[in-house]
Amino acid sequence: MDPAAYVPDVFDPRIYGAGIPYASYRLLREHHPVAWQEEPEIAGWPAGPGFRAVTRHADVVRVLRDHATYSSWLGATQIRDPDPADLPFLRRTMLNQDPRRAAGDHGRLRRLVSRAFTPARVDDFAGRVRERARTLLAAARDGAEDGAADLVRTVTDEYALLNLADLLGVPAADRGLLLEWTVRVIGYQDPEDAPAPRLGPDGKPLNPRSPALLGEMFSYARELAAHKRAHPGDDVMTALAGAGLDPAELEMFFFLLTVAGNDTVRSAAPGGLLALAGDPDAYRRLADGRVPMHTAVDELLRVHPPVLSFRRTAAVDTELAGQPIRAGDKVVVFHASANHDERVFTDPGRLDLGRTPNPHVSFGDGPHVCLGAHFARLQLRVLYEEWRAAMPAPELAGPPRRLVSNFINGITRLPLRVSGPAG
Repeated sequence: MDPAAYVPDVFDPRIYGAGIPYASYRLLREHHPVAWQEEPEIAGWPAGPGFRAVTRHADVVRVLRDHATYSSWLGATQIRDPDPADLPFLRRTMLNQDPRRAAGDHGRLRRLVSRAFTPARVDDFAGRVRERARTLLAAARDGAEDGAADLVRTVTDEYALLNLADLLGVPAADRGLLLEWTVRVIGYQDPEDAPAPRLGPDGKPLNPRSPALLGEMFSYARELAAHKRAHPGDDVMTALAGAGLDPAELEMFFFLLTVAGNDTVRSAAPGGLLALAGDPDAYRRLADGRVPMHTAVDELLRVHPPVLSFRRTAAVDTELAGQPIRAGDKVVVFHASANHDERVFTDPGRLDLGRTPNPHVSFGDGPHVCLGAHFARLQLRVLYEEWRAAMPAPELAGPPRRLVSNFINGITRLPLRVSGPAG
């Protein structure tokens, strides 16, 4: 088949359960950098009108930076179209707003979170984060059967969850709720990872981000904010509770921080360990101190971005990579493809832990670049440092399992050897 005529499918979430489709991405970058993708009905989720898949680094950055042309507000940021009745609700979160749009207040909300999520506050958690990494890794090693453990179950899920809960100021007794809500929202495309979906009157699954399914989380957010006003602490929820947000804004902040803040590290941490297990020579260079940890963290984020795709909606007629885009068209950027673009990254398939510069888009770009990137990098750096200090070289002890999702680059099982000398 002529590769210039063939347009591979990169929409079906089941593809990603088998692995990131790098060969398909490469073909799209070479021949169809802004490719039309069909949206058939899959696993009960209804069909959609289709979208443009953007796979080259320069075009991904252009879309993410140009909010006037490529809007988050018009259709929100997931590939699937939301129920029109849910769209006003979804626009309450800054993720689904555009800067300077009258109907939203993206700048005010972003500045508010920036003040609550300061690097100084994050850095104050470094000692606690390190002790948690050390404790979880030791427990995985001591409790291992036949010298192996599932790092997702024993380390990385707990690590991401407890660190976020500390930063937010969630009481210890309530922390399991954060993981439950995250799995429900993030893993909804995966029949093994998520509970059975609730169905609407039409028999179709309800979107887990719809207000009908988020009532429990929102009620908790209001109760926690009231508690923080009466009993303030040095945490993000105390800062938000005293910031004069209206109840809807507070609820959506809590939703965004809980889900995005948890799943960024929950996805990236096992992904980084899996990449290291696949390249013993690269890990040896890291263990020997021949590459700095901060560049290693960014390279591991490049090869395993937490988020696979984000959607925008064209606000006007335009053109991208020679392809006409009509107002109202869905335009979806693919982060893992951009991070492997040969036009930007030399030998992108190689794990180069000393790679610099490394302009990956794993935390996005433009006005929606991830506010929690500093906290995520801190957690990843500390976890890998503690692994290097106390654990053997990462080695698979069984097949990993990937999340079935075209949105989150998740690892749901990661069996690794945990017994043996460090290094």
